[in-house]
Amino acid sequence: MKEDRIVTFDMLMQKILNGEKQYDFNKIKSAYDFAKKAHEGQFRSSGQPYIIHPLAVADILLDLGMDTDTVCAALLHDVVEDTPATYEQIRKLFGRDVADLVDGVTKLKKIPIFNRDQQQAKDICKILIAMEQDIRVMIIKLSDRLHNMRTLCYRPPHKQRNTAYETMNIYAPIAGRLGIETLHEELEDLSFYYLDPYSYAEIEKLLEINKQEREDFITLIKKRIGKKLQQLQSEKIITFAREPQISGRVKSLYGLYKKVFINHKDFNDVYDKYAVRVIVSTVPECYAVLGIIHDMFRPIPNRFKDYIQSPKRNNYKSLHTTVIGREGIPFEVQIRTWDMHKTAEYGIAAHWKYKEGIHGKDKMEDYLTWVREILEAQQTSDDVEEIVKNIKDELAPENVIVVMTPQGDTISLPVGATPIDFAYKIHTQVGHGMMSAKVNSRIVSLDYKLQTGQICEIMTSKAAGKGPNRAWLDIAKTTEAKSKIRSWFKKERREENIETGHTMLEKAFQRCRIRIPEEDYEKFLEDDMKRHNCNTLNDFYASIGYGGINIQKFMPRWKDLYYKLYCQENKTKEKLPIIQPVSKHNKKSRIVLDEIQDCVYKFSQCCNPLPGDDIVGFITRGGHGISVHTTSCVNYKAMLGRNNPEELERWLDVQWTDNQETAMQTSIEIIALDRIGLMYDITAILTEARIPIVHSSSRNLKNGNAIVDICLMIVNKTQLTAIFDRIRKVKGVLTVERASN
Repeated sequence: MKEDRIVTFDMLMQKILNGEKQYDFNKIKSAYDFAKKAHEGQFRSSGQPYIIHPLAVADILLDLGMDTDTVCAALLHDVVEDTPATYEQIRKLFGRDVADLVDGVTKLKKIPIFNRDQQQAKDICKILIAMEQDIRVMIIKLSDRLHNMRTLCYRPPHKQRNTAYETMNIYAPIAGRLGIETLHEELEDLSFYYLDPYSYAEIEKLLEINKQEREDFITLIKKRIGKKLQQLQSEKIITFAREPQISGRVKSLYGLYKKVFINHKDFNDVYDKYAVRVIVSTVPECYAVLGIIHDMFRPIPNRFKDYIQSPKRNNYKSLHTTVIGREGIPFEVQIRTWDMHKTAEYGIAAHWKYKEGIHGKDKMEDYLTWVREILEAQQTSDDVEEIVKNIKDELAPENVIVVMTPQGDTISLPVGATPIDFAYKIHTQVGHGMMSAKVNSRIVSLDYKLQTGQICEIMTSKAAGKGPNRAWLDIAKTTEAKSKIRSWFKKERREENIETGHTMLEKAFQRCRIRIPEEDYEKFLEDDMKRHNCNTLNDFYASIGYGGINIQKFMPRWKDLYYKLYCQENKTKEKLPIIQPVSKHNKKSRIVLDEIQDCVYKFSQCCNPLPGDDIVGFITRGGHGISVHTTSCVNYKAMLGRNNPEELERWLDVQWTDNQETAMQTSIEIIALDRIGLMYDITAILTEARIPIVHSSSRNLKNGNAIVDICLMIVNKTQLTAIFDRIRKVKGVLTVERASN
């Protein structure tokens, strides 16, 4: 990897003087002087003066053609964060635009209640909010990250990996979505170098082999195409408004890595590792050149892509075709206009309008649709980790399907999208009012995976009070749809959300044996309420109810907190009897559930014991309490079969109390003859018996039977046996039994 060059202020000024764009030299000089004085005495990890970093960032932005204020903000971008300088000082000296740009890039102050991932999520969201107002914020941030990656070799190994991982997952994809390919490819390659140095070296080695032959091959193809175009133009067969430009390149290192290592292709089977680019003046000239290329070389079937008619999500436009010459080597030809080329290389930076900014209704609106979707999702999700997951999902490279409305309009969606995503893409109210969907005139389920070329029709209801179903959150693929569903529940069902969230939290506590007086809930959940901007306990309940908070993610931490605050406290108050483990010589020693005071216990998910089952306890390692299993559990039997004395000493005889009333989760499996109404008859029995259903699923077998899996909340084994007896009487039911995990 080549070492990054050091940029001086004189070099920066020379680049400005050599360029065609006009800059305010005095303003840039003042910004440099202010930054140099502010950073005086500060040094980079390399030992070099800190000022070389803002100079390098400004240099990158000049290459992208950014304006005076952006260059000034680049020089000043770290002064508020790392020096005593303030926003007000910068605003007075350089104007509000420069100050706002610097503020947009500045990280938030560390929040004690946030871990590293949560802090990262908040910082990214702050940048996205500023970016929606002024896209230059993100362009500065990407340039800042690029220089940090170029000099990452001076950081400790663990920080190298953390920074490279964040860059690969967040900043490189953002550069790609903004269409700034010059930054996108370099950020990916640099991250790849630190994340997988072995594979990086392997790809580099493959490229070094026969390097001269490859360069000679690309040069030969360029000459052959150039000669043909000149010949046709001289013969008046084709006329170009401007002399076509022909260039060649080898695919980026990370691009090759994805094809060779991730997609498991042989290096020689990567057809687009060599590419020749032809740049012309107009769209008709693009298609004319395409015909000439296909006449000169043999096109490979199914390797033609028309990104002019169907641009990529980042507005990239070009014609791509893969062909084989007489040398037998496949290569890609990219054909585009000069405007398309500028967009492909510089993306949104190529369309920056200084006076209009983001408010101008031009191509930049298309670039930032995804930003608004993420920010809308932030308003409906109070979980900062969920927010950063949404960002990663939205930025993840993915194939796109194109689905049509009955009127012939096309809707682009990610692979795996459902009719729910389609409905909300059309309009929010179409999604809220959706009753069912048709694909190619046939009714489909709402979790149906749409395919390119299909015609989807959404049937809606105008009934008062109609709205989305909570289950749609698990079905929808896109951030946009999930955000709109959560937003509806957040606005329209607050009281219901509070009640639902309260119930969900209590049940979760019961399942995990967390016994806290309700008056202590607010104190116990205090940190989590702060993390999710909930001022009251009802706000927290409501957020759980509409899906803004997923409580399952917090249960491990709540268990630990409960153990520290309550179980440990009890241990210091009184001396409790020691629980003796069962051994071969102590078969009668028993303990009673709910009378265990000196440690927590949990019910194993491998066998889901119920009151009434014969049970046994296992003292877990690491101080996590007792794990309760049934005596018929396969894991318990396997442990006994190994006859390991040390492990046997950890098993305890336990028994249920007589007053066990808490409902517990268990799964059942039903095999029956497949027929219409089967699920209705089964669920009717459970509903009549007031048995809560956690979730259910069914699948058909080739022999004409169906398997129904249902997760229930059951009080004890007697209740479950009674339910089994009733289900066995349902028409067509063959077997009913508890499911083993």
